[in-house]
Amino acid sequence: MSNARFMSSRRCFLVGSALAAGSVLVPGLGSAVWAAGSDAPEKPLVRVGFIPLTDCAPVIMAALKGFDKKHGINLQPSKEASWAAVRDKLASGELDAAHALYSMIYGLHLGIAGKQQAMANLMTLNNNGQAITLSSQLRQQGVHDGNSLQKRVAASEPGTYRFAHTFPTGTHAMWLYYWLASVGIDPFRDLRLLVVPPPQMVMNMKIGNMSGFCVGEPWNQRAISEQVGYTAVTSQQVWPDHPEKILATRAQWVQDNPNTARALTAAVLEAVRWIDASEDNRRETARAIAGRACLNTRAESITGRMLGEYQDGLGRRWQDAHGMQFFRDGEVSFPWLSDGMWFLTQLQRWGLLKQQPDYQAVARAINRTDIYRQAASAVGNISVPQSEMRRSTLIDGNVWDGSNPAAWANDFAIKRRGEPA
Repeated sequence: MSNARFMSSRRCFLVGSALAAGSVLVPGLGSAVWAAGSDAPEKPLVRVGFIPLTDCAPVIMAALKGFDKKHGINLQPSKEASWAAVRDKLASGELDAAHALYSMIYGLHLGIAGKQQAMANLMTLNNNGQAITLSSQLRQQGVHDGNSLQKRVAASEPGTYRFAHTFPTGTHAMWLYYWLASVGIDPFRDLRLLVVPPPQMVMNMKIGNMSGFCVGEPWNQRAISEQVGYTAVTSQQVWPDHPEKILATRAQWVQDNPNTARALTAAVLEAVRWIDASEDNRRETARAIAGRACLNTRAESITGRMLGEYQDGLGRRWQDAHGMQFFRDGEVSFPWLSDGMWFLTQLQRWGLLKQQPDYQAVARAINRTDIYRQAASAVGNISVPQSEMRRSTLIDGNVWDGSNPAAWANDFAIKRRGEPA
């Protein structure tokens, strides 16, 4: 049986113990273990948590394609129920690492997303690929974009409309807040905010628990397919090529297992490069992660947006130039300091931090560019930038380059100070 047919039929059925056994390998990788002797990984089995979202693909494919074996480890993916569960299992050591929300890890490091725990970001897993969905009821009320939503909200009592994200210091909260504020809606004054795990978003909207949500795929596409809601804005419209999920672990784990951290990062780097190498690889990935043990949805719900083929549920279709990306010659994967610093500015903007942090020092402590460079060298032919900062223009026209983070955090017209609600 071919690899493609094997993966199509089995998909993620054996995520867990069988994935750790490495039953599907890229030809020629089975015996090509890079690490040996004093460089050998300290932990042969590495348990990596994931949430059922399209962007968990690098973790799943690193195991299914045998990239973990190439670098001397057995990667065991572990499906988790919520981001809070990922946080708790990372902090306790039950998980060695995880597919995680970028800013959730920053919040945990700073003690505002749970008990303080020094954390590490080994690499970025993907750019783009999230969205904000509005309910069909809002559409019936004449809401079709941010401006019409603002008018509707302004004409209603504060808290009339409920909007959900996936974690208080998570990326989806940051995209939701940023977009709402860009159209004149104060998320904390004008709306009621909810926290809902990604797989429960569509059902909660269907039964009327919320008017909007921000989440990763495939749940925005599922809302359209089930005629529950429509895409108001994609996260890449908020910030083209924004950082999203990361490969996260505890700082102590990296200190205790530096070779394993390098091997894990290298294996996932191999996976992201493979996924982005062709449309056929992306389609195979969609089939692989669609199964019950992973996303438990139809592959068709994943494939379109994974290929950048978008529809908004209002009749518009387009090929998105900034669809979900996993590698882009290493530009996606590098743990840019400026990316982490941006999330700190938003935690400050929305009152989640009581005082201005040392932005660059915090980012440098969490984003392990040293481990990433070692892993890139182990993989080979991975471009590593000389600068650790990059420049971006967001939906409101503001340009972010990390040069003055305190001013960036303070200069917004809509912001929040004080204790979080």
